[in-house]
Amino acid sequence: MKNIVNKLFNKIQFNKSVVSAFFIGLISALVVVAIAFGAIWHFRAEIFSSFASGYMNAPINGSQNESNIIAGTTNIFSQDSFVIDTVKKTNPAVVSIIITKEVPKYETIYNQQDPFGGNNPFGDMFPNFFFNMPQQKQNGTEKKEIGGGSGFFVSENGLIVTNKHVVDQTDVEYTVFTNDGKKHPAKVVARDPVLDIALIQIDGSGYPYLSLGNSSAIQVGQSVIAIGNALGEFRNTVSVGVVSGLSRSITAGDGQGQSEQLDNIIQTDAAINPGNSGGPLLDLNGQVIGVNVAVAQGSQSIGFALPINSVKGAIDSVKKTGKIVRPYLGVRYISVTPELKDKNNLDVDYGVLVQRGKDTSELAVIPGSPADKAGIVENDIILEVDGMKLDDKTSLASIIRQKSVGQIINLKILHKGSEKTVQVTLEAAKDN
Repeated sequence: MKNIVNKLFNKIQFNKSVVSAFFIGLISALVVVAIAFGAIWHFRAEIFSSFASGYMNAPINGSQNESNIIAGTTNIFSQDSFVIDTVKKTNPAVVSIIITKEVPKYETIYNQQDPFGGNNPFGDMFPNFFFNMPQQKQNGTEKKEIGGGSGFFVSENGLIVTNKHVVDQTDVEYTVFTNDGKKHPAKVVARDPVLDIALIQIDGSGYPYLSLGNSSAIQVGQSVIAIGNALGEFRNTVSVGVVSGLSRSITAGDGQGQSEQLDNIIQTDAAINPGNSGGPLLDLNGQVIGVNVAVAQGSQSIGFALPINSVKGAIDSVKKTGKIVRPYLGVRYISVTPELKDKNNLDVDYGVLVQRGKDTSELAVIPGSPADKAGIVENDIILEVDGMKLDDKTSLASIIRQKSVGQIINLKILHKGSEKTVQVTLEAAKDN
């Protein structure tokens, strides 16, 4: 009997051990699943971007199984959910900028005037016949809204990036409306001397701000989001599109006769309207890849943004020194094209030809400049900067803008028919 009891007891103990092991394994599996799901949710934007890239790179004539897999992943990681999440995360850091100015205030008055000099041709039929002539008379001044734009925080202490053409007036007041509806007086900290960028500041701290991405890594077809004060009226308007083109060159005008040449620009079909200027162009991770700057008039869905890599130097400079300090090379030049090569019998059809301006005072190489110190002379052709070929997609100005003051760069030069490499130490541009 004792042996039977011991056997039963041992059997029960064994069964308890099995049950305990089962529950421990089940709990462990649930923990692992929860951790995995949490990681997927946390990195959902990156995962979506990866699947999107896989979709864009997949062969058109791929197998049915591959198509089904891609379709399944895009359904699970819906683009709508990423756009909504990105907007929720970034919208609080986007601001509207309102421009007001004291303008003359006029009122209309009516003066009775006798056009007949006292000789009333109507006689007693219309005695005391006069005309009431309306006239405009100034009656003091009033503050009036004369324009608007957009911007976004780049620090928690109220530093905001916008376009220079949004805040280029000096006799006006600038007011920033944050996403919570509050308004703040703003002052212009710096205007970029070479790019359509400015930084303004409002008082306070603890503001949400955006992180800056890498505009050199974006691709045509990539999804983007634009946020801004559309038409100067509809604040924090969201539009979605794709990168339509890269390295565009445009001549942008402000409608008042002023224009500037902008190169290495991002083209997008995300709706950009007047008032969107200075707002961010975002990727699906919520990082700024561009600053909205212009729209092609008379077109449909053709907008442009400055690549953020060209803007980072200005932001860092203001944070460190309180002003924008840009590096410069110190040469005047024209781009070499196949037509220019044939016309002037040049050896190459790319690069930039160091050449003086039309005015005799506009020297090809500025005396005392970094280029002058490096031995660059007129009629030299700069072919490459740090291994980057200068052509219709990569301009000298855009490369220099992304460098820092004091940085040493390597230039490949064509000098009197022979190639050579020279080192140049960039210096701060004068008259900032």
